[in-house]
Amino acid sequence: MITPNSITLIYIISSVLFVIGMKRLNSPKTARSGNLISSSAMFIAILVTILDNSTLKISWIIIGLIIGSTIGISMAKLVKMTAMPQMVALFNGFGGLASALVSSQEFTRIINIDNFSLYSGTTIIISIIVGTITFTGSIIAFLKLQELITTNPILIPLRNIFNLFLLLVTIAIGVLILLTGNHVLLYYLIALGLILGILIVIPIGGADMPVVIALLNSYSGIAAAFAGFALNNTILIICGSLVGASGLILTKIMTKAMNRSMINVITGGFGQKKSSTTNNISEHSKSFKSIDTQDTSILLEYSENIIIVPGYGLAVAQAQHSIKDLSDLLESKGCNIKYAIHPVAGRMPGHMNVLLAEANIPYDQLYDLDQINDQFITSDVAIVIGANDVTNPEARNNENSPIYGMPILNVDKAKNIIVLKRSMSTGFSGIDNELFYLEKTSMLFGDAKDSLEAISKELKSD
Repeated sequence: MITPNSITLIYIISSVLFVIGMKRLNSPKTARSGNLISSSAMFIAILVTILDNSTLKISWIIIGLIIGSTIGISMAKLVKMTAMPQMVALFNGFGGLASALVSSQEFTRIINIDNFSLYSGTTIIISIIVGTITFTGSIIAFLKLQELITTNPILIPLRNIFNLFLLLVTIAIGVLILLTGNHVLLYYLIALGLILGILIVIPIGGADMPVVIALLNSYSGIAAAFAGFALNNTILIICGSLVGASGLILTKIMTKAMNRSMINVITGGFGQKKSSTTNNISEHSKSFKSIDTQDTSILLEYSENIIIVPGYGLAVAQAQHSIKDLSDLLESKGCNIKYAIHPVAGRMPGHMNVLLAEANIPYDQLYDLDQINDQFITSDVAIVIGANDVTNPEARNNENSPIYGMPILNVDKAKNIIVLKRSMSTGFSGIDNELFYLEKTSMLFGDAKDSLEAISKELKSD
């Protein structure tokens, strides 16, 4: 057994390492070491907790470690970068489920030894409610991101009133458990929490998934923190609090980037398919201008300042390496290349940054919205690769648009615009992009990776 003072000291060291690790995640240059530091801190904390508890069966711990490590390593190796948001959603969900299961087991334990108190009961109930909501909510987010169910909002009549009623019933059952200690009511509490998670996320559209992922990440941390209070485990409280706080901060950043309130996102309904736009290019009702790879290469070769705007279409096509090759080729011809990154580009916060870093694109070429927006007006060409809602001028010009007021990239200010898309389909918001119909915009249809490689080939042949 380790002395209590030694445990406290090691927990403090682990906590400091967690903070240092999270701090180093601020930059791609230090992110890898930040991950290693945080992982080491977690390993130390788990090891000390196991050694301090003589009642644990080490054989079960080892089995769990082997199974969990095998699944984790396999997912890290096999999951594509485009599916990273889905994996994060699953991580959030299983984190919430773990907290709920641990808290449920702790409830059974303290009831059996007649050590039930208002403090322990409250922390357990909160952990179970938040954990179960996080689990099923994350599963629905995963299904939407994987497009196994519709990415459109699924709207139930009077959903918000019904959800509020269900939440109040869940809280009431929690209070009854505190008053009676009835373990049978715990099953109803778990069931209602699982149902609430589904009903809360189902009405949220795909356009809001970056916010949902950040919020569910925060929920998983909150559930873990309350599980820590229930278990009287200091390091679990600290870890959960860090995750919960960072998730809330990230959620705030995301909602600000979309000019939306958190309540507006949670109540759902945004992203219904209101546009009559057809995916069939030949049947499209509005007039637009198309371009081929040869003309695109000529335009780029005689351009000096080029801004590239990556979106989820780049991720789907796995075109990050192709755009890197094209950028290198253009730079060799004297072009100045910059990348414009919107905070909610892709399907989760930081998705584009990670994707471009994978292709070894220099971080100093990546500019966020505030840094780059004033530079579009002096750019010769803006290349939009699969980005839709974050480039839509309607957010600035049309007061009746659902995305009105959302900060966008000022792509429409560039002298020439080339949009790489497979079709004229709308983005996750379901709104047609007016950028596509500007006189200076040219649509280059096809797979983004194939198109970029064809442009590079044309440039090399000149």
